[in-house]
Amino acid sequence: MNTSEIARVQAYLRKLFGSDRIRVVKPARAGMSVEVAVEDETIGTLHRDEDEGEVSYAMHVTILEEDLPAAAPVPAQAGPGKAATGKAETGKAGPGQAGKPARR
Repeated sequence: MNTSEIARVQAYLRKLFGSDRIRVVKPARAGMSVEVAVEDETIGTLHRDEDEGEVSYAMHVTILEEDLPAAAPVPAQAGPGKAATGKAETGKAGPGQAGKPARR
């Protein structure tokens, strides 16, 4: 990517995300990936593609597990065929329900 393309993509990303903290960084050497950063933190890479005269840019964002906040516990949910207690429904009548069809 040339300097003009880098500047144009950076302007687009800043407008799209509403932040002047986004930077598109030209690689130190030819052939290396263009990096996308928020302030000093590299968040991914930017790639240029040309197909049948049409140019597009793809951004690959990398998120490390260690950068994520701690996971919140997920409450158990009743799924299909399970009662709210988490036990599977058997369709058998319980005590005092002889002859009554099981509720669904």
